[in-house]
Amino acid sequence: MSAPKERRWIVVGVDPDPAERTALAWAADEAARRRLPLRLVHAEGTPTGGYRTGEVRPSWEKWNAALHQAGEKVLTDALAFVGTRHPQVETDTLLAEGSPVWVLREQSRDAAAVVLGSRHLSRAKEVFGGASVALPVVAHARCPVVVVPEPEHVTQESAYLVVGVDGSERSTAAVDFAFEAAALRGAELHALYVWQAGPLGVYDEHASQQEGRRVLSETVAGHGARYPEVKLHHDLVVGHPVRVLTEASAHALGLVVGTRGHGGFTGMLLGSVSQGVLHHARCPVVVVPKPGD
Repeated sequence: MSAPKERRWIVVGVDPDPAERTALAWAADEAARRRLPLRLVHAEGTPTGGYRTGEVRPSWEKWNAALHQAGEKVLTDALAFVGTRHPQVETDTLLAEGSPVWVLREQSRDAAAVVLGSRHLSRAKEVFGGASVALPVVAHARCPVVVVPEPEHVTQESAYLVVGVDGSERSTAAVDFAFEAAALRGAELHALYVWQAGPLGVYDEHASQQEGRRVLSETVAGHGARYPEVKLHHDLVVGHPVRVLTEASAHALGLVVGTRGHGGFTGMLLGSVSQGVLHHARCPVVVVPKPGD
């Protein structure tokens, strides 16, 4: 008999600002839903203005001690927040040395998901370290990465998630994740196939519609039997993927996409579409890698 598979952690990058708890709350809620342990991670870096005091002198020893002390406080406060929100969730903390990107990439090797926040400040600023973190983590993570700019829209009647479909293996992995997430939340699922109009007009549109219907049908095949409680909607839309996905997810619990595919979602990993979605979506965005990546 093989040994039971070890439970994987949900890993969340903890922001040093105690006012930024959106991603932490999402991660705690997800851990509770999935009955998984939660690991709170903070990477020591340059202290923010709030960390600096007149007692910190310009010596490496005292500087490092100040960093460590500040990081411990960040995690202690975050742990208290999770304990109040979900006291039943098993928690663990990690105060790591190194860049947030490197730390989270390493943590993703054995994680069920990595969760990050986003303040929508600018293209150059992401939460958790003060510099761009989300895109490089998404590019190399070994598990789904969740970027949380805002809480889930739980007040929306007929709650739903949106998943981008393009027929690739990565798209299939995203659909798998989306169905499970919808079932856990008692939500509907909107499977979306997007294409951009070509030079041949009506002919292109007809061919794209035919291809879209085929891809949607094949990608979701079998999921209805596994998740009969999830009401599924198919949508075929012409337009730019960033605009279509952003608008479709405006009132969604979340938007789920694969890391890279073909068709309407070409370049979803590092191209303009991925950056546009991550910077403009007003709901949690889940980027799911292909199994084995």
